[in-house]
Amino acid sequence: MITFNHFNFNVLDLEKSLDFYKEALDLSVVREKNASDGSFRLVYLGDGETSFTLELTWLKDRKEPYNLGDEEFHLAFTTDDYDALYERHKKMGCICFENPDMGIYFINDPDGYWIEIVPAK
Repeated sequence: MITFNHFNFNVLDLEKSLDFYKEALDLSVVREKNASDGSFRLVYLGDGETSFTLELTWLKDRKEPYNLGDEEFHLAFTTDDYDALYERHKKMGCICFENPDMGIYFINDPDGYWIEIVPAK
């Protein structure tokens, strides 16, 4: 049997990203791995409901933003409180695209990754 485990985003400012994911999506650190020489940190975030995690990778020597291409890939979250989450994201100023016809919207994180927000029903 094969199951999903995690998805990775590389980030420039790990603390800024951790703060964003906590505030925007209520994700918390579930585990981390730090290189003994300090060259990288891997921090896994979870939603407290599923076993799926988002891995944030920070590389000490990386200074330039990551090339995200045409932003055609994204991570998606389902919420049973769509309206409240939308208002939270609106106040945060992180909504980058809305598609009212489909009933979804996207936010972007500090590194420019797109995250889709989908209502549960």
